[in-house]
Amino acid sequence: MRYTIVIAEDELLLLNNLIKKIENTRLCFDVIGYAQTGIQAYELIEHHQPDVLITDIKMPAMDGLTLIEKVRAYYPDIDCIIVSGFSDFTYAQQAIHHQVTDYLLKPIEDHILHDLLLSLQDKYLSRAHHFDALFADDLAGKTPCEIAHSLQTYLIDHYNEDVKFSDLAQRMNYSSSYLSKVFIQEFHCSPSKYLISLRIQKAQQLLKHNFDLSIRQIGEAVGYGEQGYFSRIFKKHVGVSPIEYRESYTDI
Repeated sequence: MRYTIVIAEDELLLLNNLIKKIENTRLCFDVIGYAQTGIQAYELIEHHQPDVLITDIKMPAMDGLTLIEKVRAYYPDIDCIIVSGFSDFTYAQQAIHHQVTDYLLKPIEDHILHDLLLSLQDKYLSRAHHFDALFADDLAGKTPCEIAHSLQTYLIDHYNEDVKFSDLAQRMNYSSSYLSKVFIQEFHCSPSKYLISLRIQKAQQLLKHNFDLSIRQIGEAVGYGEQGYFSRIFKKHVGVSPIEYRESYTDI
């Protein structure tokens, strides 16, 4: 199985060098698109929906952090990696808030890139084997409604795990676009939005009834490993932060 990467880097020499370094790892990754502006990179992501985005921070039209924030909002299962110069290392904290997979300093050392991609490859393979076991039954004869409900059942049972819809679609032997289409027809929202809604509902239950759990622990329990990212997603959908939501129930 091959996995896909989109690169956003405005310096052509560094871009070509990074592509070559990825090829030299001889791992299961292919660079399927590259761009020199954030806007161009996002267009590639919309078209290809890659497994990995590797982006510089400082780029024309749209910087790397803005690009990642947009990707996180619409394609939360993409692993985002920042590469940047030492002078930009102060951005590392912001990068963590955007739930990036890693932050690499230029020039990127071959062994560091290899180890990072190897860890991602191992994660994807493990997830693929998990999906194989879950969807061992043949889904070919199922109706679109049944397919949508199979996906719904999976999301309900595994909402707190690292869900990657492209892998899931492949293991169910359907394209991502078809799987999304039948799900929207049945539930009137995309699978990714359904997953977010499910996680937020579970978080609300924990915030109301489990005061012994910290905000970080609740975020992790519903599938968000970084507290800042969990808090932003929660506030976006509920209107208040997790802390404010919990406080509204402490005096009841």
